[in-house]
Amino acid sequence: MAELRFTKGHGTGNDFVLVADPDGTLDLAPSRIAALCDRRFGIGGDGLLRAVRVGADPIAVAADPDAVWFMDYRNADGSVAEMCGNGIRVFTAFLLQEGLAELPTGATLPIATRAGVMTVQRTATGFAVDLGRWTLGPDDVMVAVGGVDVVRPGLSIAVPNPHVVVALADDDELAGADLGRAPVLDPPPPAGANVELVRPEDPLVEDGIARIRMRVHERGSGETLSCGTGAVAAALATRYWAGSGAPNDWRVTVPGGVLGVRMFPAEDGEHVALSGPAELVYTGVIDL
Repeated sequence: MAELRFTKGHGTGNDFVLVADPDGTLDLAPSRIAALCDRRFGIGGDGLLRAVRVGADPIAVAADPDAVWFMDYRNADGSVAEMCGNGIRVFTAFLLQEGLAELPTGATLPIATRAGVMTVQRTATGFAVDLGRWTLGPDDVMVAVGGVDVVRPGLSIAVPNPHVVVALADDDELAGADLGRAPVLDPPPPAGANVELVRPEDPLVEDGIARIRMRVHERGSGETLSCGTGAVAAALATRYWAGSGAPNDWRVTVPGGVLGVRMFPAEDGEHVALSGPAELVYTGVIDL
């Protein structure tokens, strides 16, 4: 029976199974990924991150010639996702632990994803990743969430994963929402979407930093303790609702911890960066 060496890691509780596949030889069908991510019969995780060299797999493409590694991200059900904000930080920690990459202080590491090349750098508490430009979608998506009495409007934002962000009225609504069931979106996005429920802190801004709390239902995974691109989408949506006076630095509290979001100008438009911790928990071997 074949064996698979893996590492388990997480970013603010958003957990992943990580595997190194430099030559792109692993057979990881969706059903096998779902079995590995199963929390009762497998390793358990919100998704799987496969490290494959750019050029060793037909899907592993990069616009940046310096990008050596491609992050193949799959949701817990085996479905494909464009990117993962928490995952790319954990992926970076995995590459460094395995000796597959180096990231000196002050340097950046380009990583290829299905959404393009993202650059990662070290911070005092983990890693920060430049997610590039973001896109504002329609604000006429209606969202029905279990445990929330009234259907609410949501704002669509791609960073680059598709998200729909919903503002809730108070803390009780945020705590009482049932995200064990997928929220119903009308109209439904063609590729589905992650749904973020947001509650601004009071006051919203303190010492120049805006603060929000968030829960999330991820397509293909269900409710997770954190979602990196979801935290970014939630901050962008709240800034949009708050108006031109809102700051560009945000602190997003999720059930698994705290993430930082920063919006900043670049040559091709406004970019957004995500920062937070990345923890590698253990390494093991499992029979396939």
